[in-house]
Amino acid sequence: MSLPYQEYGNLQAPLVVFVHGGGVGGWMWDRQIRHFRNYHVVVPELNCAENASAFSIAGSAKRLIALIEEKRQNKPVIAIGFSLGAQVVVSAIGQKPDLVDYAMLNSALVKPLPFKNTIAKSSALFQPLVQNKTFSKLQAKSLYIGDSYFEAYYRDSCRMKKRELFRMLKENMSFILPENFKYAQADILVTVGEKERGVMKASMTEILKSNPNCRGIVFPDVGHGISLAKPELFNRVIERWLADRMFPEQVIVLND
Repeated sequence: MSLPYQEYGNLQAPLVVFVHGGGVGGWMWDRQIRHFRNYHVVVPELNCAENASAFSIAGSAKRLIALIEEKRQNKPVIAIGFSLGAQVVVSAIGQKPDLVDYAMLNSALVKPLPFKNTIAKSSALFQPLVQNKTFSKLQAKSLYIGDSYFEAYYRDSCRMKKRELFRMLKENMSFILPENFKYAQADILVTVGEKERGVMKASMTEILKSNPNCRGIVFPDVGHGISLAKPELFNRVIERWLADRMFPEQVIVLND
């Protein structure tokens, strides 16, 4: 089954593929879609890619590869993923190291969590609580999802069943770097929020060590969800990175 997707912008321009995180949808990239309207923008929907109870990062990556190969038409390709979406991009690059020219990995967990099965099962048990809008609004706030996107978040959250959430969380918390990621030929930008958990920062370090084409930046004073928390800064970072491999002074560059 192919990845469903939305398509925007200038179909003759370089291809930018935005891959959303778990528990959200392509709508999370709304501000990027509008900002990068001069590019050929493709936004796949991971949640609809396959039977969600059988979701796998590797399977989604195979579908992402097929989508990029269908749309690239000898153009430069930029893949940008957040959280679970960043893991899918990593997996795709591991499967096909020459897939993209640029890859931006935002908050990609690559160090498996201890007790991941227990955590995933516990989280799945609380899934019915998302029907409660007060609870959902607290969850949305932690991801920097404002009022204008809450209904989309609430809709997607309510659709997910306990078994589906368990599968997605287990995949997320078990993920490790593919062996062939070290051969990736892309210019790779790895990012993390300053307020994210230590395991996310350790994952960033792991990725940076794994491939000489990687560079790392930290977004100050933000947790998990930079593209939603500070979309203007996020967009400027992408622009500068693609234009001259430089970055705005508001971010912390780790390995220059």
